[in-house]
Amino acid sequence: MVRKHTLILFKKIAKLTAPPPKLTVSQWADKYRVLSKESSAEHGKWNTDRAPYQREIMDSINNPDYEEIVVMSSAQVGKSEIINNIIGYHIDYDPSPMLLMQPTLEMAEAYSKDRIAPMIRDTPSLAKKVNSPKAKDGNNTLLQKKFPGGHLTLVGANSPASLASRPVRIVLADEVDRFPLSAGTEGDPLSLAHKRTKTFWNRKKISVSTPTIKGASRIEAEYNESTMEQWCVSCPSCGKFQPYVWEQIRFEPVGMECIYCKSLHTEVEWKSRPGKWIARNPEARKRGFHLNAFASPWESWENIIHEFKEAKRKGPETLKTWKNTTLGESWEEKPQEHDHNKLMQRREEYQHDIPDGVLVLTAGVDVQDDRLEVEVVGWGLGETSWGIEYKVFYGDPGQQAVWDQLDSFLLKEWYTSAGVKLTVSATCVDSGGHYTSEVYDFCKEREYRRIFAVKGKGGTGIPFISKPSKVGIKKDTYLFHIGVNEGKDIIYGRLKIEDPEKHGYCHFPVNKEKGYDEAYFIGLTSEYKKPKRVNGLIRYEWVKRSSNVRNEPLDLRNYALAALKILNPDLEYLHKNNLTGAVYNQTVRRRKRRRRVISKGL
Repeated sequence: MVRKHTLILFKKIAKLTAPPPKLTVSQWADKYRVLSKESSAEHGKWNTDRAPYQREIMDSINNPDYEEIVVMSSAQVGKSEIINNIIGYHIDYDPSPMLLMQPTLEMAEAYSKDRIAPMIRDTPSLAKKVNSPKAKDGNNTLLQKKFPGGHLTLVGANSPASLASRPVRIVLADEVDRFPLSAGTEGDPLSLAHKRTKTFWNRKKISVSTPTIKGASRIEAEYNESTMEQWCVSCPSCGKFQPYVWEQIRFEPVGMECIYCKSLHTEVEWKSRPGKWIARNPEARKRGFHLNAFASPWESWENIIHEFKEAKRKGPETLKTWKNTTLGESWEEKPQEHDHNKLMQRREEYQHDIPDGVLVLTAGVDVQDDRLEVEVVGWGLGETSWGIEYKVFYGDPGQQAVWDQLDSFLLKEWYTSAGVKLTVSATCVDSGGHYTSEVYDFCKEREYRRIFAVKGKGGTGIPFISKPSKVGIKKDTYLFHIGVNEGKDIIYGRLKIEDPEKHGYCHFPVNKEKGYDEAYFIGLTSEYKKPKRVNGLIRYEWVKRSSNVRNEPLDLRNYALAALKILNPDLEYLHKNNLTGAVYNQTVRRRKRRRRVISKGL
């Protein structure tokens, strides 16, 4: 009897002291991970079988043969949750120092709040390892999570100081195609982060992103040096494995045609078939995976086709986004060639100040040493545009007189065919020249009219509109930074549209007194995208075709577009209800007043 009790005791001790069972990342996730309500439409216990293509990606972390893993994918395939599972695994099961990189510090903070914090809170095995953020020990802050045996540090690729700190074993880089070329003056941010893994023999470097532009896409370059694996499924008819390919998708009826036997099968039939990763470059030292939205259980093929048709209708910039985020493929830039003579030949007679279809007016202002230039642009459904008037006011911007002329012009009233009065709803004034303080003074007094100071910022991956900052001596003037490259991409893409019925088409008036003469169109087409090799990747920068040509018309159209984006009117609502911007603003104000009255119970 004593021997029996002793044996039971030894079994209990052995169970307590035995090492945990060997788990892969996917096995750990299936056993412990809980999806949070805030970050998942299917919250609750994690199940890798829901999206089986995720298993091999996650488990490649456990393969000692590969130090680098690359995932080039579309949106809506669960790549963020793959990153989260890798983090959770190394907090709970294989403690290690980790670095998670986002394109900017703001995005890192948002990811921490929206993704990491809920995962730790709702996954019991993680909640035990990471202290509550309410604890005052400093072990769980917004950008650093400490746990026994390691830590998770979140950084922005635009912050050089955060990339040159302590060593880490695991670097997770998310959306690398949106990383800046250099972290300050320190060089390539991804290379800086990878250097921090040097002291670990079992280091891992994971890069994840949707691609952007062919030749300039970092993730595509990394993928092309990898095993280049594709998620392949077997044909319901012939059984041969093949990837989901856009060219094989059929619209009527919705389905995919087999590359080999040409049989057409539905989405349900394809997705119910076995799948596996097939490498096109199996000898590579990097493990690389490519995924598109057709494999996703959260995206229907019918919806993908609908979004393609909408993107094609809206124009090149929307189609580019669709290809990047749905097919997980890079967009091939074609030479941005625009013959200014062709654009001049498109000019048309406007029967009134404001042509039918214009719903909102915005303006862009450029400040030169001897003049102010301004363009007023009308916007309609689908951001179809009409050049309304281009004006130059000569004078010294250091003197008040020229600013008074601009102010009077921006207060001008234009009329539609129905006699409805429109004024400029928003204006962007360039503050990047020699008269910055004068621009701030002009805009500060007129912010109630939505007249804002802006400053152009070149470079890849810079958003068109950023949150405004406060500038000036008293720090009381709003300044918007404008990603001018993205704006020029949009403008040049729309200048290519030749069908006036398509959204985004650019209209111009024929009467020269409105300012749309040959010099205007030469200026509008004065730049092109020049490829440049930086850190082994092709980057495109906008340059002038000739040093003698003026590019103010292109800059002004960019600022007028930025003003529209800042204003952010509901153009579909205006069109549907046959309203103009002025009437729309009055309607919105009335609704706000009505809501305030109701909320006060009056």
